[in-house]
Amino acid sequence: MTSLFVQEIRLSKRHEEIVSQRLMLLQQMENKFGDQNTEKASQLQAAKTAFKRNLSLLKDIEAAEKSLETRIYPTPQPEVVSLETRYWASVEEYIPKWEQFLLGRAPYPLGVENQNEAENAIQNEAQ
Repeated sequence: MTSLFVQEIRLSKRHEEIVSQRLMLLQQMENKFGDQNTEKASQLQAAKTAFKRNLSLLKDIEAAEKSLETRIYPTPQPEVVSLETRYWASVEEYIPKWEQFLLGRAPYPLGVENQNEAENAIQNEAQ
């Protein structure tokens, strides 16, 4: 009977040791989990800060680019803008006529006299 009692005490102590180890391991796991959460939050905060910094840098670069562009290509005079506008309007007006000529579907777009002059000029250059 004494041996059963001694064995019971030994098993009880072993049980306490196992429960103690279990509690210690659970505490370590909680600490590690808490550290991971803290690290993840820190990384998230660092990513947000980096994003804001990068956005700010991008805006600064765009502003500098615009400033340099203004210096390199200053705004043209109103007369120049007017000439450009009229030029492109003229080009757009004549595109259909020239397109048909270049595709071989229509005669020279500026009249027969000009066509003969153009052919003569080409022939003179060839000689």
